[in-house]
Amino acid sequence: MAEVSLDAQGAVAGNFPDKIRSTAQRDAQDWLSAIEKPNLAPRYYLTIGLLVLQEMFEYYDFFLVGYLVSVLAPSWHLTYGQGAVMLLSSGVGAIFGSLVGGPIADTIGRKKMIWGGGLIFSLGAAGCALIPDGAWILFSILRFVVGFGSIAAVSAQNPMVVEITPTRYRTFVSSMMVVPVALGTMFAAMISASLLPVIGWRGVAATGAMPIVTSLLIAWIAPESVRWLLSRGRNADARREAAKLLGVPEQAVALPTAIAPASKPASLSELYQDQKRFWWVVVIWIGISTGTYGVALWGPTVLSQLLKITAHEAAQYFVYASIASILGRVLFSFLPLYIGRRRSALVGTFMSVLVMLAIFAFYREFIAGWSVFALLVVFGAAFYSGSFSNITPYVVEVFPVSLGARAFGLAQASNGVGKILGPVCLALIAGSNDVVSPKATADAVAPAFLFLAACELAAFIAIFAYRKETHGKPMDIG
Repeated sequence: MAEVSLDAQGAVAGNFPDKIRSTAQRDAQDWLSAIEKPNLAPRYYLTIGLLVLQEMFEYYDFFLVGYLVSVLAPSWHLTYGQGAVMLLSSGVGAIFGSLVGGPIADTIGRKKMIWGGGLIFSLGAAGCALIPDGAWILFSILRFVVGFGSIAAVSAQNPMVVEITPTRYRTFVSSMMVVPVALGTMFAAMISASLLPVIGWRGVAATGAMPIVTSLLIAWIAPESVRWLLSRGRNADARREAAKLLGVPEQAVALPTAIAPASKPASLSELYQDQKRFWWVVVIWIGISTGTYGVALWGPTVLSQLLKITAHEAAQYFVYASIASILGRVLFSFLPLYIGRRRSALVGTFMSVLVMLAIFAFYREFIAGWSVFALLVVFGAAFYSGSFSNITPYVVEVFPVSLGARAFGLAQASNGVGKILGPVCLALIAGSNDVVSPKATADAVAPAFLFLAACELAAFIAIFAYRKETHGKPMDIG
């Protein structure tokens, strides 16, 4: 391969006027454009495949706990509160993991955080299989570790995919990556149903340690993000990793020109300095996740009461909602290619608002014997859940590379808040004293879904107000 034709220069150090910094940024973008032109080597595709597998395993293990607790609660004679702590501990750990993992990934790099976080949650999952019977407190602590490690890794995984993918492919690849991740929840159900009677709960819990393999492979195969290295002024390292992605000798790639930033740990306070974008992330992710998880966690109970069917029968309807969610994620991987990230996000949130309002108005109705509530929940899943494939990389792309992992960590923390906020608020609306598993009443459906519509509307307004389009545009190194 011919040498990438850019002048070989090192990093410029010191304090710089804006004009000089702007020139260096432009030179760095020119260098990135040059290395994006050739075809990528197999290492790139292996890296993307490993990251998809890792994240799928993370969500698999994250949702596996529900099936484990359903077995352990009666055999360990647990109270409802003890079981709830076991279930929620990983969610609480995820919030902390997202707030810690993002700053660390912006400081030490995407790659180290990905495989390091993967090892942490894998070891936590393996530990759950080894604890003594009845040790629900130790189980909860280990599940906190699982949640912490998995989302700490996720905080770096999505920025990594966005940053190592050439601009011409970035929108599609970074969106499609979110599609197979949804299979993790499906595998959790399948493995639990088929293997729990065969290998017992300890054997199933031990399957959560599978990402140890992918973590080690990522440490061995995956390159570091070239864009992140440039943002830290590590130009020689950026050159080396670019050569790996291209599959050429290091000498064939010119040394980029970039300004070395001040060497300091990344902090969330730096992210908060741009309050407009900070609150943009918070409002979007709390709004969408509150709506999505409010329906996912409360919907089966509502449906079973409306149709007077068992919880098992109601759950079967949500299999179709899961399929609609996957199809929606595919849709929102293609749609941004034609109308852009921002417009796709507006479509997703606007349609979600309409679905929630339709449920508010017609949830008691039937069409040809079919529950309107059930039909709308299935149809709506393609939008309020499917749009995550567009929103997930959008958040990373809006921020400079130097802030990318912290921005996504903030998004995942807000996502975790929404997972808790949705069912808790709906429980309060329903007048239930049990905020962990609210017992819905038919009279509470209308105000509940009006609340969910308001959450989605808040996300729509935030997206509408911030007019930033990222599709097909180079990322700001920062």
